[in-house]
Amino acid sequence: MPPAKIDRQRVADTALRLLNDVGLDGLSLRVIAKELDVKAPALYWHFKDKQALLDEMATEMLRRMTADMTAAATSGDWHAVLTGAMRGLRTHLLRYRDGAKVYSGTRFTDTSYAEPMERMLAALAVAGFTPRTAARAWFTAYSYTIGYVIEEQAMGPGPGGGEGYDLEARAERLASYPHASAAGDAMFREHDAGFEEGLAAVVTGIGAVLLTDG
Repeated sequence: MPPAKIDRQRVADTALRLLNDVGLDGLSLRVIAKELDVKAPALYWHFKDKQALLDEMATEMLRRMTADMTAAATSGDWHAVLTGAMRGLRTHLLRYRDGAKVYSGTRFTDTSYAEPMERMLAALAVAGFTPRTAARAWFTAYSYTIGYVIEEQAMGPGPGGGEGYDLEARAERLASYPHASAAGDAMFREHDAGFEEGLAAVVTGIGAVLLTDG
């Protein structure tokens, strides 16, 4: 029988809380077990390995953001639906150190994702997207958001992170490349503006390419 002291929910909650302290590389079943005051083997009753734990962590993150994503998918035109959902996704990922890395490439352990996805795809269908292009539209915006936040969190600063990218040192290294040097602020500091501008470009491109693709 699994130890009564812990369950999957408590382990996932603890792991997400510790993530901001130790980051993804420092998060291990041993560290989590110590925080829960149990022996590491006790966690194997619930998770066969770290990947299984990451799957549950990502699913718990999704459960927490479902309300925001659902709200975004219930009003406005398709541009607002998609843009609002991706803003909500980014906001939630940024609440955790390495949140986007944890979230990406995992397999959800339940169907928490189904309702917000269904609402979003339905809103796109009403706007004239086909089932295929609606799916492509959603996945394109989703992939942009995940990728952007992975880079944003890798460069810092953020929860539990350092001081961020040293743009002065970068400028010195690139002194012979004025255009590349001048791009530093836009690429590595103006994260909010960069996300919004990039998302607008993605959504505009989706409308131009996919909405007319029957």
